Amino acid sequence: FPWIHVGSLQVDVAFAVDPLSAVMILVVTGVGGLIHLYATGYMRDDPAYWRFFAYLNLFMFAMLTLVLGDNLLLMFVGWEGVGFCSWGLIGFWHKELPNTTAGNKAFLVNRVGDFGFVLGVFLLFWSLDARGHGTLVFRDLRAAAHLLEGQLFWGVPVATLVTLFFFVGATGKSAQIPLYVWLPDAMAGPTPVSALIHAATMVTAGVYMIGRLNFLFAMAPATLAVVATTGAATALLAATIALAQNDIKRVLAYSTVSQLGYMFLAMGVGAYAAGIFHLMTHAFFKACLFLGSGSVIHAMGGEQDMRKMGGLKDKMPTTFWTFLIATLA
Repeated sequence: FPWIHVGSLQVDVAFAVDPLSAVMILVVTGVGGLIHLYATGYMRDDPAYWRFFAYLNLFMFAMLTLVLGDNLLLMFVGWEGVGFCSWGLIGFWHKELPNTTAGNKAFLVNRVGDFGFVLGVFLLFWSLDARGHGTLVFRDLRAAAHLLEGQLFWGVPVATLVTLFFFVGATGKSAQIPLYVWLPDAMAGPTPVSALIHAATMVTAGVYMIGRLNFLFAMAPATLAVVATTGAATALLAATIALAQNDIKRVLAYSTVSQLGYMFLAMGVGAYAAGIFHLMTHAFFKACLFLGSGSVIHAMGGEQDMRKMGGLKDKMPTTFWTFLIATLA
């Protein structure tokens, strides 16, 4: 239905399902549903049980809006929605200061990235509108993208500048250098939150966005080089940091940042299918690892220091096998 109709800006609240968003729907609802199931048991004794599930379901709503929106503005509504829900979920146990600090940090770092995203949307619409084809709908953008060729802004090709702005948004949401600092702190939230936000859904939004706008990125080889380089550097740096961590969830958090680096490397070299494929496989195995770590933390009475663990295979055989399978995956 009509949403914003001002001058040449025609934006509707409309949803589009195609093979790319279908993969994302599977990940969001499939992994998300399993995490909901797990959380009913994990959060059973929590006094704010209902608040947890209210945020969790709002998060799912925002994420589905993000992947199903057929234009950039509706995608941005979902983009901001997952940012807000992550703030609420990371700082869920708000009686303790470190938790709320981590939630605020995630929120603020994401604002930096989102500022870039908004600038990209503005510049894209403005440049196309100057050529008489102002639109933000993905199908129309694909048809009108060739109009950007030869257009300069501040002496830089518009396509390059727009995609760089979008990539700033992606680095914030998907935790790439230099905006990766929020994700390891985000482990302050309950374990189902870590699994949902940092494995399956929210952090993959940046990868999905580049895949969705691949026709724009293909016009900007300079941006693709930046994306690939950033991805490779992040993959290496985060994996190196992970080697020195003792907290069971922080290891998985840095591993997630590293795996996202691989996805951006794939996007940057134009292997979009490979990047989205890894996005899907990673969602399943990393969510499983996080849920397994939650099982271990519960069994250890809230202890997260791996140096105090060992020989759990005989005590927790089921967790051992699921963890092993997810690790191999």
